[in-house]
Amino acid sequence: MTGPTHEATDDLITLPGTPLADAVMNLIRPVETPSVFNHSIRSYLFARLVAGRLGLTAGRDYHDDLLFAACAMHDLGVASDGPHSQRFEVEGADRAAAFLIDHAVPAVDADQVWQAIALHTSPGIAERRGTLCVLVREGVALDFGGPLGTDHVDALTDKQADAVHAAYPRLDMIRSLTDAIVAQAAKDPKNAPRYAIPGEFLRERETFGRTRLEHACRSSRWGN
Repeated sequence: MTGPTHEATDDLITLPGTPLADAVMNLIRPVETPSVFNHSIRSYLFARLVAGRLGLTAGRDYHDDLLFAACAMHDLGVASDGPHSQRFEVEGADRAAAFLIDHAVPAVDADQVWQAIALHTSPGIAERRGTLCVLVREGVALDFGGPLGTDHVDALTDKQADAVHAAYPRLDMIRSLTDAIVAQAAKDPKNAPRYAIPGEFLRERETFGRTRLEHACRSSRWGN
């Protein structure tokens, strides 16, 4: 089932503006590079578009504050102030869940966010763990423009994409995010398990100078 997407530019780029969403913004903005921060916010905006395309409605099918929290904090594991002691997806999920519980979010909801962040690099698994996991995975994938295998790369028009990128520029996102993941992975062998994204990124950078994903993204819809 498909449904309408956000059409108006103001609606398209509007963030929740709730106390929890504001607290999340205040958490991630100082500790993520501008490129990774913008990627995190675009992932939320794109996830909402995917939700509309799937006929999902905020408040009925998913909680918008939780979707924002999961998307905005999905790369918290590469934040500059992190302990960097486990693979970045798990580290980010742990930090996000603890942050939400500290802000009076019920543990069951914090656990949904934990799963969505921890599994966002796990195709075939995230899609089986509920609506929030699906939307976060697809929102992140859409911001990569195709190489992650999203089925929704055409979920927004060029005009909509231009509006999102004007508000939150890409700033060479692919290289910046890969740099951050590789740097985090290199700090401890536990951060870079074989066949997991951080481990493979680290090994591909060391062997070839760039990752296969970086190469694939050059011909993606966004190009960087």
